[in-house]
Amino acid sequence: MKKCSDCKADEPCIKHKMQRLAIVGNMSVGKSTLFSRMCTEKTSVIKIPGNSVSIISGKIRGINAQAYDTHSIYSIFSSDEEERAARDILIPLEENSDTWGIIVTADAKNMKRSIAIALQFAEYGLPMLLNINMIDEATSRGININTEELSEILGIDVCTTVARDGIGVRKVVSRISNMQIPDSLIEYPDWVMNYLEFANKLLPPSIISSRIIGLLLLAGDTGIEKHIEDKISSDLLEQLKNIAEEYRQNEPLPIGIILTSLYNKRAENIVNSIQTIQKPLKRPFLNKLGDWCTKLSTGIPIALIVLYLMYLFIGTFGATFVVDTVNMKVFEGFLLPLTEKIVDPIPNKFFRDMLIDPEFGILPTGVFIALGLVLPVLFCFYIAFGFLEGSGYLPRLSILLDKLLQKMGLNGKGVIPLIMGFSCVTMAILTTRMLDSKKEKNIASFLLLLGMPCAPLLAVMFIILGKMHITASITVFGLIFLQILVAGFLANKILPGERTPLLMEIPPMRIPQFFQIIKLSAIKTYFFMKEAVPVFIIASLFVFLFERMGGLDILEKIAKPVVNGFMGLPEKSVQVFIKTIIRRESGATEIEHLSSNYDNVQLVVNLLVMTFLSPCMNATIVLFKERGTRAAVVIIATVMIYAIIIGSVVNHTCRFFGITF
Repeated sequence: MKKCSDCKADEPCIKHKMQRLAIVGNMSVGKSTLFSRMCTEKTSVIKIPGNSVSIISGKIRGINAQAYDTHSIYSIFSSDEEERAARDILIPLEENSDTWGIIVTADAKNMKRSIAIALQFAEYGLPMLLNINMIDEATSRGININTEELSEILGIDVCTTVARDGIGVRKVVSRISNMQIPDSLIEYPDWVMNYLEFANKLLPPSIISSRIIGLLLLAGDTGIEKHIEDKISSDLLEQLKNIAEEYRQNEPLPIGIILTSLYNKRAENIVNSIQTIQKPLKRPFLNKLGDWCTKLSTGIPIALIVLYLMYLFIGTFGATFVVDTVNMKVFEGFLLPLTEKIVDPIPNKFFRDMLIDPEFGILPTGVFIALGLVLPVLFCFYIAFGFLEGSGYLPRLSILLDKLLQKMGLNGKGVIPLIMGFSCVTMAILTTRMLDSKKEKNIASFLLLLGMPCAPLLAVMFIILGKMHITASITVFGLIFLQILVAGFLANKILPGERTPLLMEIPPMRIPQFFQIIKLSAIKTYFFMKEAVPVFIIASLFVFLFERMGGLDILEKIAKPVVNGFMGLPEKSVQVFIKTIIRRESGATEIEHLSSNYDNVQLVVNLLVMTFLSPCMNATIVLFKERGTRAAVVIIATVMIYAIIIGSVVNHTCRFFGITF
């Protein structure tokens, strides 16, 4: 008899066996985003027997489990091949198949359809977990969900996440080991129960319940029929099919429709008991403002006012007042002198420099700049973005810009991933999944990589440009927005395919919940910095070691014709670009650190090149995963060549006309 390799117990050893988990849910609930956050970057493709659709598989970080990113599903009784794959992956392929579990991902804004899916998958009799995603968007719309009551009703753990920002994902992973088999909450008609009891008597024990096998047989599911024929008995299958056919003949509607209707009704009852919606107050002005935001004559001025207010809050208040105050009083006035005293007794100069060297030290260039520069502005950005989202303005901005985005091969929904790019390009690429066609996804990804400064880079841009004449800001942001328009127009002409019409939910305009926005902004900032600070430290350490080994001098000489000759930048820009490729905000803090080595024109050129040069490593990995190798290589090569060209053009134009900003 086989033994478990870890504990030598007779197999199957549940504790040490690889757990296989299917992430399921409706369309646009964030399944793939959750999968990307939970799993390692190394993934594989799984083929489902009898189905041409593939499913992505990945190892979950920190536990002995494997997850499957299934396709969107409306009903387990659907005949659509992609939806069939989401249920066929749960059918055991062999007698001693690994233990299965199901993570149902729900949209917090549309709980009825998500709970209906959860009720259907509950019939498999497998351990299950319900994850309510996009809880921040639900909160901004006044939707409150009693997760404790929902957990009691379903008999399973219920978690909440903002998967695109990584919030709550670790809690989901921590609950996997304690997943429970959910309660069956559906009261079926007597004829259905009779058939399920009959099937239960005939079917041998299986990993999945005989109840779901009977329901699928009643609905005429070919996948479960093939499983019974191959793994159990063709005679038994024929007997079960004949009886199921007798029941089907007595019903006017297809069995799948009848059963789905039962789940939807039960889901509606559950939602009514666990969800409350804070209806917006009847405010005539807010209603009128909502209408004004979508009209061209009033919407454009409103959009410009919104952008200006964001500039004042993020750029003037956050990037100037808060950053200067924090740096002067906390870091330069207290922490930096303190760390120098602490480190000074270290006898080895190499290790002292590695920690506190003003140009390459881990603390000054990795930790202090990240906390003193990026954190305050990032927090301000999330607050501003939270107000736009919570007020209901973003969907109206989509309507306003729909005609413009049509020229770029997108529809109004494209504005959401583009705006998300100002927060995090990596997450914005993932949100391109909300777009409907391959062409739209490729164009949006291209524009995100070509010219979207993420929030940390934007923070540093505000700080640097705030010390220069206003014409520097106009030049940088003007070129960024202009090239996005031109690049989108050209991409629309070059790439094949058609765009789709704009169809999206428009929430009412409301006054955002201030304290809730502050809370969510703090959580998002915390999770971002928790992930980013280690990368800052690693990037600083890498550049420090690279410089001490003479690598920077060699690379500066190699890149000198391009960096110094074409773009007119100092040779130290090489280390800025290296950190930018590792992580954009790390490169951004480096240019702030080295800004005294630049004149104003060089700062403008460097900021533009950093914006256009290349995505960070995380965004590059996600791009390859989302768009495929061919499209990713073409996009990255195009933006890198373009970055060098635009840097050279701006440099020589400014020098020729004597522009100094």
